Amino acid sequence: MRNGAAALCALLFYYSVPVGWVFELDAWPGRALGVCAFLTGVFGLGWLVWRRVQSFLRAPTAAGGRVDGLLLIVCVVGSVFALFYYRLQQLHPDQFVGLETRTDALYYTLVTLGTVGFGDVHAVGQVARVVTMVQIVFDLVVLGTLLTIITSSVTSRIHAATLAARQVSGDAPDTTR
Repeated sequence: MRNGAAALCALLFYYSVPVGWVFELDAWPGRALGVCAFLTGVFGLGWLVWRRVQSFLRAPTAAGGRVDGLLLIVCVVGSVFALFYYRLQQLHPDQFVGLETRTDALYYTLVTLGTVGFGDVHAVGQVARVVTMVQIVFDLVVLGTLLTIITSSVTSRIHAATLAARQVSGDAPDTTR
């Protein structure tokens, strides 16, 4: 339920953010502001991911809350990257092939997240390629963390069930050797 609400809120945010503002990004103050805003966003998202990883390391057996947190991060990361791609394409139409609408930008973000890469929308400009590489690194960290959480949760449950079965059956391991 919470994950569905997070995804819905992320979509509402994504489709309602006004991005038609025109900043003079060709002048150095506009470029510097754009780079600073992007780097702040990337570092902020990195900090959120790191916090999730730290909470996993502190309590490796409580998987539910960590999965919810990571899925929230995926929603936020997806929205931020999709908005960036859409805005980049508005300002510099030579950065992407096939990206024209917000839905195209969201589609490209999700295809990149899923490591599918259909090729219908793809980055051709250097800025778009660099940002896509940054997104891929984020995606790998988040997906790797999610897989680690799920795997460790399943492993700990199997271990607990095995120990419980041994105690019930009286088949304790032989420790005399």
